[in-house]
Amino acid sequence: MPDIHSDPSTPTAVQPRLLLRGTGLDKRFPGVHALQSVDFDLRPGEVHALMGENGAGKSTLIKVLTGFHRKDAGTVLLEDVPIDPASPKEAEATGISTVYQEVNLIPHLSVAENIGLGRQPTRFGLIQNRAIKQRAQQALARVGLKIDVSNSIAECSIAIRQLVAIARAIDLDAKVLILDEPTSSLDAGETAQLFEVVRNLKAEGIGIIFVTHFLDQVYQISDRITVLRNGRLIGTWPAPELPRIQLIEAMTGNKFSEQQPRTASVEAGTQRPAEEAVIQVKRLGRRNSIAPTSFHIHAGETLGIAGLLGSGRTELARLVFGIDRADSGEVRINGKPIRNGSIPAAIQAKMAFSPEDRKFEGIIPELSVRENIILALQAQLGPLRPISRAEQIRLADQYIQALKIKTPSPEFPVQNLSGGNQQKVLLARWLVTQPKFLLLDEPTRGIDVGAKAEIENLTHQLCQEGMAILFISSELDEIVRTSDRVLVLRDKMPIGEVAKDELTEPFIMQMIAKHEPEGAAN
Repeated sequence: MPDIHSDPSTPTAVQPRLLLRGTGLDKRFPGVHALQSVDFDLRPGEVHALMGENGAGKSTLIKVLTGFHRKDAGTVLLEDVPIDPASPKEAEATGISTVYQEVNLIPHLSVAENIGLGRQPTRFGLIQNRAIKQRAQQALARVGLKIDVSNSIAECSIAIRQLVAIARAIDLDAKVLILDEPTSSLDAGETAQLFEVVRNLKAEGIGIIFVTHFLDQVYQISDRITVLRNGRLIGTWPAPELPRIQLIEAMTGNKFSEQQPRTASVEAGTQRPAEEAVIQVKRLGRRNSIAPTSFHIHAGETLGIAGLLGSGRTELARLVFGIDRADSGEVRINGKPIRNGSIPAAIQAKMAFSPEDRKFEGIIPELSVRENIILALQAQLGPLRPISRAEQIRLADQYIQALKIKTPSPEFPVQNLSGGNQQKVLLARWLVTQPKFLLLDEPTRGIDVGAKAEIENLTHQLCQEGMAILFISSELDEIVRTSDRVLVLRDKMPIGEVAKDELTEPFIMQMIAKHEPEGAAN
């Protein structure tokens, strides 16, 4: 097994030709040394995975290579020629293109117009639309996509938009293609289609830097893996020679034992009356959103919600918390009904909700860590009972310490924290209110392995303290590790519940694939 602290530059018998090489790359921001003399290289026709926890320096390295940030020290060579792009446009001109997780395309423009934007062919000062369409069709052919290039981007699925963005990137005669979390919103079939495109681009000699948090995908598509931690290079290895457990240890800096299924707070097979539950949801539904669904959760119990994309998981969560108004059914906390479609009523009833999209529905990016943490409590108390500044600081310090939030200070802007730490701030906001029922929708999406383990352990701890938790995740192994029972959804309909003694990934997948819907779960 490779030594995770070995020097990745150790000479070999034959040194392969390098397409891109960064040496001694250094970047500082106020209070943060984001890159510390990092070396990184890329070969023609390879997929090189860039791994690390949130805050490891991956994004900074990409932004230095693409001209978004100017490096403070170090050199970058592209095909042995020194480059120092001052902007992403300059980087594209040299042959380095990036496709980000949140695809930067203009929705109201057509596919062809997006691909040709900024480089439209003209004649006598007039844009040649036919030439734009022909060029777009040629670019799409390279990624195996056959669609009407006159369609607007707004009409395209997320997977199609990803491929269009890649087509635009390689239409710039890209030599280096950076894919930043390209599969985060794709299902298995769409991911397989994207990977086939990546393999074809490899065959053309394009070097690809692949940034992701999905370990399975790293080993499926990558030739080499580089790990950063706290702005430093930990090592570079051929993917087949790096065991997964050592990859995780390299990323976290700790010996890591895989999470075991947590001990059930209720003995398997034991039935507890629904009337004694903290929360009872009775035939809650909304037309074109989720069929009438029932479940209950007791104190000290976690109910998982499993299902494929589009199964209705988030739609159900939004109904329970009152973000959307239900057409049918009711929600009760400790036997008392909660007003339908009322978030204030849910908060007053000691419910808490951590949404799937933490950036747009969770944190307030312009506010500080402290201000984000006290928001829900202040909303619960109302405008006539303001929380004093001293109490705000006390609460913020308490939960920063309890949740191990990595921040220079409580006054640090939350938008400058890593994704995992932003998620912890969001959890802290609700824990300050001392809820009885906590609803977690994809709490570990887009965060690194170490932060995932911390949040799963926190969920376990809260359960042990008597909280009732609804846990939604697209990762079945996480659902199995975290839950006492699991409600399975398919096609916006509940299809059954899995007890603890039957709780395995294959069993859940078999339910999703084969079970015929029988109406709402009880």
